[in-house]
Amino acid sequence: MTGESDARMAQAGNRITEIDGITVGHHHRIDAEVTVGGGGPGDPPGTGWCSGTTVIRIDGPHPCAAVDVRGGGPGTRETDLLDPANTVTTAHAVVLTGGSAYGLAAADGVMSELERTGVGLPMDAHGHVVPIVPAAVIFDLPVGGWRNRPDAGFGSAAVRSAGREFAVGSVGAGAGARAGALKGGVGTASRRIVQGPAAGILVGALIVANPVGEVIDPDTGLPWGVGQSDLIRLGLQRPTPAEVAALADVGATPTVLNTTIGVVATDAAFAPASLRRVAMSAHDGLAMAIRPVHSPLDGDTIFAVTTGAHPVAPVPAIPPGMNPDTAVLAQVCVVAAEITRDAVIAAIVAAEPVASIPAYRRVMASAVR
Repeated sequence: MTGESDARMAQAGNRITEIDGITVGHHHRIDAEVTVGGGGPGDPPGTGWCSGTTVIRIDGPHPCAAVDVRGGGPGTRETDLLDPANTVTTAHAVVLTGGSAYGLAAADGVMSELERTGVGLPMDAHGHVVPIVPAAVIFDLPVGGWRNRPDAGFGSAAVRSAGREFAVGSVGAGAGARAGALKGGVGTASRRIVQGPAAGILVGALIVANPVGEVIDPDTGLPWGVGQSDLIRLGLQRPTPAEVAALADVGATPTVLNTTIGVVATDAAFAPASLRRVAMSAHDGLAMAIRPVHSPLDGDTIFAVTTGAHPVAPVPAIPPGMNPDTAVLAQVCVVAAEITRDAVIAAIVAAEPVASIPAYRRVMASAVR
């Protein structure tokens, strides 16, 4: 794999793997001579490799999963299974991958690797299991050769590499990602809730930012809505007028076929219906970071998972007949939206240029600490 020297590691203390039982692995291929295909019928196609796969493993005393799909053009696998009305309540891994619908093949490799190690729903007394592996894809086919996309081997390699330490930026499923006219990628963030009924609960997010919408305010040269109090936390500073002008010269969004996908995780022992509410709230974080979002051709999909390690105590103020988790859930949902926004920003800040796709950190050299 080329391009590894540019990879930046997720910062300890601010990554999804702060949650015990959550691990992340990548596998990608980025060729040195990769090119991006043109958008018109007479334009040349892309060449080389620039795509990959990211796998999030979930382990814990009471693992559970849910999903919320908002984009009009999703590419997904096993999302119906995660409906709270259905029987299966867990997932053993979530696959986020490039390759559009073709890339869903990466989940086959993850299933095979988990089966090999005995991970999955136990189906009989002979050790046979069925791993539950939901997946979502981004559209990155024009970046590199159209037929150069992840397969089962990518999924197998990604899940084997899963650990608490992992890279962010132009890696894994973010290898060929674009964010508007800029390079997209993988970003992560996390936060422990320190007060209120949810005190002690961890919430983390990992996002593959590949939106058709813009992630940078053209008037300020900063991510949308970033104020003075956000700058230090996000590792940013105000760009110079020359850098804002350089951003304007980057040009328009090259394609309308894009998608932002991700996982928001917690250790709170929520049931599937509550977890789905967390996934829904995470989409609010996408809306804070991307304009426009959830377009008819985006496939925006957010999975919510929990290890179930942190018990959720009932709050006496919640009236009988209501979800007893409501007070805790409300706090977790607020944080889920905020860290999802931060994970999108982290993806853009960490991304490195690939082929002809410019990166924010290179265009705005003094704005990134």
